[in-house]
Amino acid sequence: MTRSKFSCIFLALFTMSIASVVSALPLSEHGLHYKEPATVWDEAMPLGNGLLGALVWGDGKPLHISLDRTDLWDLRPVPEFHTEEYSYQMMRQWVRERRLDDLHRLYDKPYGNAGPTKIPAGRIELTLGNDPAFEKASLDLAQAMTTVSFKNGDRVRVFVHATELFGMIQAETKESIHLQLRVPPFAGKVTEEAGAGKISAGDLASLRYKPPIEASGENWKSYLQEGWGGFEFAVAIAWRKSEGAWLGAWSMATSNESLEPEKTALSNCLKLLDTGFASAISTHRQWWDAYWDRSSVRVPNPIIERQWYLEMYKFGSAARPDTPPITLQGPWTADNMKIPPWKGDYHHDLNTELCYWPAYSGNQLDGAYGFVNWLWQTRDTARAWTKRFFDLPGLNVPMTADLNQEQIGGWHQYTHSATTAAWLAHHFYLHWRYSMDRDFLKNRAYPWLRETCVFLEAVTEKGPDGKRTLPLSSSPEINDNKLNAWFPTITNYDLALIRWAFEKAAELADEVGEAKQAQHWRQVLDEMPDLALDANDKKLLVAKDYPLPFSHRHFSHLMAFHPLGLICWENGSEDQATIKASMTDLDEKGTSQWCGYSFSWLASLAARARDGEKAAKALEIFASAFCLRNSFHCNGDQSGKGYSNYRYRPFTLEGNFASAAGLNEMLLQSYSGTIRVFPAIPASWKDVSFQTLRAEGAFLVSAVRRNGLIQTVEIHSEKGGLCRIENPFERTNYELSGIPRDTIGREGNDLLFKTTAGQKIILSRKTD
Repeated sequence: MTRSKFSCIFLALFTMSIASVVSALPLSEHGLHYKEPATVWDEAMPLGNGLLGALVWGDGKPLHISLDRTDLWDLRPVPEFHTEEYSYQMMRQWVRERRLDDLHRLYDKPYGNAGPTKIPAGRIELTLGNDPAFEKASLDLAQAMTTVSFKNGDRVRVFVHATELFGMIQAETKESIHLQLRVPPFAGKVTEEAGAGKISAGDLASLRYKPPIEASGENWKSYLQEGWGGFEFAVAIAWRKSEGAWLGAWSMATSNESLEPEKTALSNCLKLLDTGFASAISTHRQWWDAYWDRSSVRVPNPIIERQWYLEMYKFGSAARPDTPPITLQGPWTADNMKIPPWKGDYHHDLNTELCYWPAYSGNQLDGAYGFVNWLWQTRDTARAWTKRFFDLPGLNVPMTADLNQEQIGGWHQYTHSATTAAWLAHHFYLHWRYSMDRDFLKNRAYPWLRETCVFLEAVTEKGPDGKRTLPLSSSPEINDNKLNAWFPTITNYDLALIRWAFEKAAELADEVGEAKQAQHWRQVLDEMPDLALDANDKKLLVAKDYPLPFSHRHFSHLMAFHPLGLICWENGSEDQATIKASMTDLDEKGTSQWCGYSFSWLASLAARARDGEKAAKALEIFASAFCLRNSFHCNGDQSGKGYSNYRYRPFTLEGNFASAAGLNEMLLQSYSGTIRVFPAIPASWKDVSFQTLRAEGAFLVSAVRRNGLIQTVEIHSEKGGLCRIENPFERTNYELSGIPRDTIGREGNDLLFKTTAGQKIILSRKTD
């Protein structure tokens, strides 16, 4: 047998081995299984496709299907943000003069208005027979379908199609079905007005829309709702019964896509009934099968493993390349007659960024593209806001934004931060590094970073020492909404983002052949001060001479460590001392003021500090104490075990997706330029494996660890180029397939492979 044939057989066998190890547990076992019905919307079974969302809950008396569409928004403007007072210079003046009341009046109070806001789409209610007895409900992750069963043998199955604008219901029953299409109470009685300082800005009725136009026929119902500014949307459902089963289909349409939204939605439904349930579920499953084939994990902690699959399921339901990006609640806007928590908006000081962390290492770049694509498409709006408020060139982005990326207000220190576009630039950079798509680099990533840096250069000012600073600097959300939330010196949050932006702008300028621009960005970077460290233990401070004063939910002062990687373990003893001291500081301050997302973020911090025990504990606490039974992150501690003083339960998604990213970070790291397999797992995790997680450089990596020892590592190079990997076998000899051994380079404990596009390399532990 020739060497090449042997290598091919060896490669195939180990590829099959890794896949069989990782995929041994069916996805269905990771889903949701209820023996008691969900009686509130935020414990429902979630379904979605990035544009449409549904929540299935109730006991059949009735069974609720709450509907959502991610482009349903009230987009009324904020008048206060188009006045002469609304300017960066005036904000600076008011801060100097300590005019806090004026700051609250202009910047914070408008956020309490009813609109702009995300809005829900209504609810389908099904009642089966006279008195259905609930038995169980489940969400199958593999099929992305919810099933509700009753004690008389009846069964209802519900799904939102993976790629089309419809959902379907199949009820296997001989009983009669009563159906209601509930319209959100936009025109109802107002019992709670909008107001500043509330998590929810009051009743939906405070939007004061006209009553909807409702219509129905023998086997269909619909409604047409006019929103702000003449925007209209319609919801329709049609049904038929045959062979002992009842089949329903619903759809939605808006005036942005159709002159007659109601007719369009109803026509879609009638066509779907002719298509049938089996045909529709078949094409739906094809998409989800391909989605789940992209990556999988196996870890010995069932709580953490199950949560990862639930998070990646929600990500697949919420993120697509051609739909609006993930808001605070994604495609599952609150169904409680209220304006959603924090208006269901885009929060760019943590929430949107954390939502997309798992997409890169989780090998779901299509979903991540939807975020950067939307940022790119709305950049003209952001540019106009940058000019109107800051009166400066370049690009910045409102921190709280509506669907069109318009500023909607809130705490002025953060909503009008000078560094928001820099954090968003991180996602453009990550998309380039994980995809190695040179068209994206040239046409999206570098242009965004360049324009952001034009603004950062303009907004920073030189002091007497020749170093640049920000005239107004804050650190989300240290000191909340008080005057001392503005710091006399630049914060580590702002400084880390600015330093990172200039550094990466120079790096990408070199990549696209703009040497003079690269030189300029490095020159400006040299004018920025160093990060603020404690003089004694070298921990990261909030700002110069200002250590973290208390337990706090947002780790904004640690941005240089994670996610930006300006300070990293691989840099050696000095950075390791800073990392250790900063982590100790978090421990000493405690978790009393943390939210659920704090524990998710901690997992990634701990993983980069090579502390697998701490990372695993953080993920387990998140899953068991800060999630409702359907896995929705509810911000506050629901366990009663004292992990946090926060007890409330507003649902937001960033904690969910950050937790999946935390496990990825434990299993695979590549941020430093070197791939590291199982860099931060607990010593007790003897048997661990993962399949096709993604590393920077567009390398897909699979690995198996058994009995505490790494057995195999497979690397698939999508684009070619140099692959650097820390030797997973330390000094142990290893088998190699897919590349000649004499072509391997070595630097310290790193192995270097020059790869070609499509090449697969397998390293395996050598056995006697």
